[in-house]
Amino acid sequence: MGTLYLVRHGQASFGADNYDELSDLGHRQSVRLGQYFKYKGVAFDAALTGTLKRQLQTFAGICEGLGQDVEARLEALPFASLNEYNSEAVIAAIHPYPLEKPDTPEGYKHHFRLLRDGLAQWMAGVVSPSGMPGYRDFAAGVSAALDHVRRNHDGNVLLVSSGGPIATAVGHVLGTSPEATIDLNMRIRNCSVTEFSFTPKGHRLLTYNTLPHLDAPEYASWVTYA
Repeated sequence: MGTLYLVRHGQASFGADNYDELSDLGHRQSVRLGQYFKYKGVAFDAALTGTLKRQLQTFAGICEGLGQDVEARLEALPFASLNEYNSEAVIAAIHPYPLEKPDTPEGYKHHFRLLRDGLAQWMAGVVSPSGMPGYRDFAAGVSAALDHVRRNHDGNVLLVSSGGPIATAVGHVLGTSPEATIDLNMRIRNCSVTEFSFTPKGHRLLTYNTLPHLDAPEYASWVTYA
């Protein structure tokens, strides 16, 4: 039996011209997670990541926290199917006008209301966001990464991805409804840890969306969602 640690990337640059870049806090979150793994004696036999910059930067930060020699030893296998969906394309599929960058609480609420609606319609096959696969293919790509883990490993495996693929993975393992999968997606925190136990036969959920590395008063302000 092995354990798969699914980690969402650290805080990115929501609202900036380039979202696909860790913020300074996002980098600190990822290094802190690596330090926590080192403290707990968690050693990884293999790693998988998406190919987005924020995912690769998070993996590098975790390796930094684990120890300077880890990244050279633990080369991550890239899986493009672990990349996040394009939230702008999802919203554009149901909203005919470009959204202004959210900079107020109401602006953020409006953005995420539209995103939830767009995700529901994409998952139901009602809309086809530009440049994106259908949701069935998106989910199949996530499942393929899980299948790779259980077929090729039996120890601790690190997987660095994003909220959409991780929520889809949890939904796949638990058999949740599309609505529940969207709820999982909307609540997942930056640099959070979700754990699956796995055997060659399948995966089982152990924990979801935890932040054990930030469970101290001095890290309270490090908890972020976007």
